[in-house]
Amino acid sequence: MAFTGKFILESQENYEQFLEAIGLLSAKTDHKVVTEVVQDGDHFTWTQSIPNWTWSNEFTIGQECELQTMTGAKFTANVTMEGGKIKIQFPQYLFTAEIVEDKLEMNCTTPGDTGLVFKRVNTRT
Repeated sequence: MAFTGKFILESQENYEQFLEAIGLLSAKTDHKVVTEVVQDGDHFTWTQSIPNWTWSNEFTIGQECELQTMTGAKFTANVTMEGGKIKIQFPQYLFTAEIVEDKLEMNCTTPGDTGLVFKRVNTRT
């Protein structure tokens, strides 16, 4: 299913624990994150925003891309899609995203045997 659309946060699990695990607890916000995705074939522009802050990445499935973390640090990753699920290995976590029943579900999983999963479900607006 196509990812293109604008989505607003519906629910999330382990938000504060995730921010603490990656050292960004100071970035906690009560604002509902808006995610906008533009998909053109295998090329994506992925933007998340709240008032006074926007974070955006462009990538192409199957290619190594230069991406940016929430703090602005740049890194290189090979972006893949398996079974309709986008996968990106960020420096501190594995990001996955998929469309489930017209909702954008995103998970960020920290490494290790006891990996913490931050789950965010977003409703299409």
